[in-house]
Amino acid sequence: MTLDKDTRFLIVGLGLLGGSYAKALKKQGFSVEAVTRSQSTIDYALEQGIIDGGAAFPDPEIIGRADFVVLAMYPQTLLDWVKEHQRHFKPGALITDVTGVKTCVVKPVQQMLRPDVEFIAAHPMAGRETLGVRNADDSIFRGANYIVTPTEKNTPQAIEACEELGRVLGFARVSRLTPEKHDEMIGFVSQLTHAIAVALMTCNDIEGLEKYTGDSFRDLTRIAKINDEMWSELFLANREALLEQMDQFTAQFAVMRQQLAAGDREGMRDVMRRSTVRRKALEKQDERK
Repeated sequence: MTLDKDTRFLIVGLGLLGGSYAKALKKQGFSVEAVTRSQSTIDYALEQGIIDGGAAFPDPEIIGRADFVVLAMYPQTLLDWVKEHQRHFKPGALITDVTGVKTCVVKPVQQMLRPDVEFIAAHPMAGRETLGVRNADDSIFRGANYIVTPTEKNTPQAIEACEELGRVLGFARVSRLTPEKHDEMIGFVSQLTHAIAVALMTCNDIEGLEKYTGDSFRDLTRIAKINDEMWSELFLANREALLEQMDQFTAQFAVMRQQLAAGDREGMRDVMRRSTVRRKALEKQDERK
């Protein structure tokens, strides 16, 4: 499939990410409809021009019109939804997602899906700490990464269309990983960082903390204001990969603790120098966005 202005999109789950997808696609002139659970969400999105139409239930007519379906739901909800409603998909439709874990989603969907439609998974590495369509903002995609996770069951045309979607949405970089490699990588760069932020916010009960913190503490704990329903599901869905990353982090933290206890200033400086070099490499990436 090649994306053109006749491509009709359906967003299933009109929250922060689903709403941001809809905003970006509408700005590019695409037809966008939505299916979500709340009529007030549909009403708001229509009033704001975020979507062209929608329903607060899985309307077979709306689902059947879509050429490209974006499933913006939690992993288990996504699996249940596809199983129950895939019969309404238009023959030849492409299906993608926004979930933060892949191994537990991609293969089950591809195994259960009708042979005349195709699921090509993707992960938009973007978001914010607020929820809902009222906080949707397609600017979160600018400068961000978009990862497509194909398998041997995907056609070159579907992979290309999904990558094109990432570019249309405004992502700075579009890349490919296998579902397994994706989950390993996300366990480190996303899930571990959220776990560390939560641990940092809950390891000490100092009263009046807000009176004494500086930018460093606020920066480190920005993502600790967390959607517990979503992130607990993501952590458990990627349990083995996240546990491995936690173990590696704990081991490195123990090294630094040992250096501090032993008064090993040169050892600490060496770790800090290596950290600085690696962080500067990220800054070079940011400059290219």
